[in-house]
Amino acid sequence: MIRAAAREFALPDEWISMSLVGDKEISRLNLDWRGRGSPTDVLSWSPGEIVISLDTARRQAREGGWTLALELRRLLAHGILHCRGYDHDAAARMAAAERRMLGRDGMVGESLSEREGKQVGRRRRPKSI
Repeated sequence: MIRAAAREFALPDEWISMSLVGDKEISRLNLDWRGRGSPTDVLSWSPGEIVISLDTARRQAREGGWTLALELRRLLAHGILHCRGYDHDAAARMAAAERRMLGRDGMVGESLSEREGKQVGRRRRPKSI
């Protein structure tokens, strides 16, 4: 499933290195690279290195009421966008790119653009990804 999603989201000449780690390891990486010693769901570096916390992904999937596979696909897409230069400072642009990659019905949770200027509400369950 992850390999298929990586092939689907990558440009033909891109490579992607993805690692699944636990919260302890992603906390260490988060501290080393971002100065934040807490777990996060996904970290990424150019040109295509992505690290996803399987522990956090499981929690987010369980809390959202969808499968781990759907959550991992979303996190992979999000990481790829960061590798391509998208960031949260341009939330609407990044959310639009997420919708193009995942499809409107396929978005897990609220997109970044839906959060802008609004109180974050309940996550929507996707039909399928």
